[in-house]
Amino acid sequence: MTGTEAVAAGAVLLAVGVALGLALSRIAARRGVEPDLDLGTPVEHATFHTLHTASLAAPPLRAGLTEDTARKAARRLRSLLGTEALCLTDRERVLAWDGPGGDHHQRQVMERVAEVLHSGRSQSVHSGCEDLQCPLRWVVIAPLTGEEGVLGTLVAHGSRESAVLVRAATEVARWVSVQLELAELDRSRTRLIEAEIRALRAQISPHFIFNSLAAIASFVRTDPERARELLLEFADFTRYSFRRHGEFTHLADELRCIEQYLALAGARFGDRLKVTLQVAPEVLPVTLPFLCLQPLVENAVKHGLEDSRHECRIMIAAQDAGSEATVTIEDDGVGMDPGVLRAILAGERTTSSGIGLLNVDERLRQVYGDDYGLVIETAVGAGMKITIRIPKYRAGVHSSALRRAD
Repeated sequence: MTGTEAVAAGAVLLAVGVALGLALSRIAARRGVEPDLDLGTPVEHATFHTLHTASLAAPPLRAGLTEDTARKAARRLRSLLGTEALCLTDRERVLAWDGPGGDHHQRQVMERVAEVLHSGRSQSVHSGCEDLQCPLRWVVIAPLTGEEGVLGTLVAHGSRESAVLVRAATEVARWVSVQLELAELDRSRTRLIEAEIRALRAQISPHFIFNSLAAIASFVRTDPERARELLLEFADFTRYSFRRHGEFTHLADELRCIEQYLALAGARFGDRLKVTLQVAPEVLPVTLPFLCLQPLVENAVKHGLEDSRHECRIMIAAQDAGSEATVTIEDDGVGMDPGVLRAILAGERTTSSGIGLLNVDERLRQVYGDDYGLVIETAVGAGMKITIRIPKYRAGVHSSALRRAD
């Protein structure tokens, strides 16, 4: 979510809190409820209550508009409005009903919401219920909108006509719409990240796979045990690189993937490839975006060996830097013109190695912010040094890794 989106969501939530806080304070005053003196005035008390209830309703809505999320959110939204009953629909059916009267009012809901689904404008009407014992006498229907238009409706049932309920239901529907839009942004972000990872996987050169298998085959007769070890490394490397789930991983797993990649590359290039690995044990549990380091090491091998006939030295270090972990990948290969590098990172130029650099740089910035992109030092004939800073903790990243890692 961008800063603008966050500000917009916060502004809407604040508007809901203030508007509903005023409404609920009036309801409390009519019912003779004493305010909580520790929270200040009745308006402040009601506002705090509203914001707390809204925070409880938000998580299910951030998963989209489904029967399950609507059922979980409906009770909170009804409490938020202080109304007798509340209903959530999509464009085709009732998703959830909370409160009394569902046995006979629910059958009429989709007929009532049809015009709102078409026009996108809120309506308030008499319920027309003939049951004298039913408390549901007034209905407010507000649209739930998203990027593709009206997604469904919020239907609030009250015991009498109320301008406060109309305004409050409209504001809550707007707030719910923001949550649904954020859910769509989350899904779009997930699809984008998956597409980026697919692009990285596509970059794992078919030539590398072919050459790795050819190198393994060359050892089958001369050194069967090494051939067996390399086959296991190849199996583990491909299993990790092509896993189907997990947006994040641990540094230990990413470094293990790199070791497997370098073992396969070493089988091909032999003594021409010299690798130094320095890792501080305390940074191994640090979480980072999946498949974030391997493309950079592959880039170092390509520019150090495939583009040169000389020996190549690659140094990989992962160090503790207080609240961050610092990873550096350095090679003494052919290097790159800084102007070309800037064009690659700006998306203005595409090369086989540039795809990986741009992809990793963009994903780091998406997750941690613009201060955490790649820092690259290079010049023609001077090799390349790439530095990555990774926060040891970032809200939403660590827990996601624990939930989704293999």
